Amino acid sequence: MTRHSIWIGWDPREAAAFAAAKASIERRLISPIQVRGLVQSNLRAAGLYYRPTSVRDGRIWDDISDAPCSTEFSNSRFLVPHLAKTGLALFVDCDVLARANVETLFNRFDTDKAVMVVKHNFAPPEGLKMDGQVQTQYARKNWSSCMIFNVDHPANKALTVEMVNTLPGRDLHAFCWLEDGLIGELDASWNYLVGHTNPEIDPDIVHFTDGIPTMPGYENCEYADEWRAELERWAAGAVAVA
Repeated sequence: MTRHSIWIGWDPREAAAFAAAKASIERRLISPIQVRGLVQSNLRAAGLYYRPTSVRDGRIWDDISDAPCSTEFSNSRFLVPHLAKTGLALFVDCDVLARANVETLFNRFDTDKAVMVVKHNFAPPEGLKMDGQVQTQYARKNWSSCMIFNVDHPANKALTVEMVNTLPGRDLHAFCWLEDGLIGELDASWNYLVGHTNPEIDPDIVHFTDGIPTMPGYENCEYADEWRAELERWAAGAVAVA
């Protein structure tokens, strides 16, 4: 039996987002799949993440990329194949809400591919998002915010710990270690970008990429009520699917 795993980016500034994301995924699972957080402090303590960063104007700055990082897991997400070791591994940003069982993604995975993503054509205007973070532009933006790795695919062996720690983030987010034909495509419903994806699509995973509903200006965005209900359900300790 293939071992699957699920990983969610952790940033202490978005603890509520992480809680809602984890709860929404876990309560819809049928199989016993572990859902874990990608915590930068733990990765650094283990010697797996050692990219140099600094703080500029109150923002995390990736010194190798010479660019800001919106979250602590901006680049550490690419350690998921190393951490998972085998099987299929799903990574999602913490600012998501699952509305369907993500096991569907594992069941439909094309094993000829090294990774599968929603191939957004996403070029938001420059400015600020979330809690004052810079909206940066780079190739294949948001492809890596929800991705399934085929950890055992030979092509992913090229994604080493050293590469994750030394390459510019823009290269990692462009899947520079893969030929284009090895990047499979998921339906847009699996990474629905609030305020950007065609609203006629019924989302399986909602992604609050500009800001979660607790942030000023995003209180009434699409699916905000569902997100708040999920967070409250988590807080109350309920596990049954409504």
